Amino acid sequence: MSTVTIRQVEARDNSKLASIIRTAFQEFNAPTKNTVFEDPTTDRLFELFQTPKALLWVAEQDNDLLGCCGIYPTEGLPEGCAELVKFYLSGTARGKGVGKALFLKCLESASALDYKEIYLESLPQFATAIGMYEKMGFRKLNHPLGNSGHSGCNIWMLKTL
Repeated sequence: MSTVTIRQVEARDNSKLASIIRTAFQEFNAPTKNTVFEDPTTDRLFELFQTPKALLWVAEQDNDLLGCCGIYPTEGLPEGCAELVKFYLSGTARGKGVGKALFLKCLESASALDYKEIYLESLPQFATAIGMYEKMGFRKLNHPLGNSGHSGCNIWMLKTL
């Protein structure tokens, strides 16, 4: 098996990444209403991440996309805070360290872009990811920050870099 490459998103990745994201919701039986599942930008991730101070990293192996994770300057977040977004893996990539590598690349990028905090939103169905966030220093909040447009999420977390 060849090594996993982590690179920035390209336009050709859009449809495969949208499929990985939506499939994860179905596999974990997560609610889709008012989440990234329904968000039309999920089909245009390359274009979305042309925003200044935004980055989307993808993991690839043998020309097959395994997943993605990004940082985004979501409107309404406190100064110096970005959102960890679009963190999803294909079923075949889970449990192999791919997610952790993407996650760490995002934290490194956030620091390089002078962000001081990282915020995220999630759902209870993604308990494994939430456990990883907690181990990596995220703490739960009792209310959302910013204006992600994903009011269906009910877990909010923050980490100081």
